[in-house]
Formats: sequence, structure tokens, C-alpha cells
Amino acid sequence: MNPNATVLKHPLIEHKLAILRDRATDNKLFRETLNELSYLIVYEITRDLALRPVRIQTPLAPCDAQQLAEQVLLVPILRAGLGMVEGILNLIPSAKVGHVGVYRDEQTLRPVEYYCKLPPGADAMRVFLLDPMLATGGSLIYTIGLLKDKGIRHITVVSVIAAPEGLDALHAAHPDVQIYTAMLDQRLNDQGYILPGLGDCGDRLFGTL
Repeated sequence: MNPNATVLKHPLIEHKLAILRDRATDNKLFRETLNELSYLIVYEITRDLALRPVRIQTPLAPCDAQQLAEQVLLVPILRAGLGMVEGILNLIPSAKVGHVGVYRDEQTLRPVEYYCKLPPGADAMRVFLLDPMLATGGSLIYTIGLLKDKGIRHITVVSVIAAPEGLDALHAAHPDVQIYTAMLDQRLNDQGYILPGLGDCGDRLFGTL
């Protein structure tokens, strides 16, 4: 087990993961559930976000309170990572969103970049890198390297399902990066898909089966 990886345990996470895995779940329910599950995961992993004191006025009296002191940046890996964005924005509406387009060559299983757009000042933000399926780890390893080349250092990987092979590869390439996932599955098959997994997340999100 990757020492920087945490598998989150919560009854609602388990329940929604079962819905995602079920092949009878249609595209609409799959999208809704992935957003809800992403909300739950990020709620669990944002306990260490920095706060700053503020003085506010309630309807009855002045009050000392706390507000977020960090700018959060969500970076979904296209296309499946897009399915996690809305749920997290519902929780952190002030978050900014960048995009990285990387696809896996089905022959070599190696990542191929085709798009990258990040907001100004991204290097000073707390980055949550979103990819529902941590399979071989190739796309995430490549994208983390890309973000580091742009000066970004505070990176947290957020996934839904991970394979042991992907966790090992990611830790070997980037031992400084924290990883959070809702489930550690058994293994990869010969095509590099997670077993038992949930199928192709992008296809199930967008109805391109």
C-alpha cells in the first residue's frame, strides 16, 4: 500500500460506490452519483485547509469567525475527471477550475497530452487533481509532472477507484503526492482496466458505450 494513499471509509461513500459499479445504472444516475460521491470524498479530505480569522455581523451581534485562506484549484483530467467537478464546486464554490486533456493510448497504455489550460497564479493554489479511475497511473503520473513543471507543488490526487499497480507506480514517480480514493480494488486486467472496477467511467458518464 502506498504510504501516501488513503482509502476513505464512510457508509454513504460505500453506498454510492455500489450504485456506480452496477451495470444497470443509467447515464443520468451515474453522473448524479459521481458528483455526490466526489462531494463526499472532498468533504473528508479538506480538513487541513488553512483558515483566516474574520469579524462578521450576525443579525444579533458581532462575531469572530473563520474563512478559507487558501485558493483551491480543481484540475480534472479530461474527460472522466469532468464528472467530479460539479459536486466539488457545490461544496467549494470559490474554487477555480483548470483542465488537462490526457488520453491513454490503447496499444501502449501510455498517456498522450492534447490540452492544458490553468488559471493565472496556479502555482500558489491548493490543487486537487481529479481522475475517477487510478488504473495504471500513467495519466496521473504524466499530469503531475506537467503541473510540477509549471511550478505547482501542493497537489492532491482525488480518485474513486484505484488499482494496486497504479498506486505503486504513482508513489514511485511522485512520492510527495497525497492520494485519496474511495476504494482500492483487486488488480488490473490485461487491457489495463481495474477489476472489478465499474467499466469505462468516461463512456458511462457521457453515453458513449
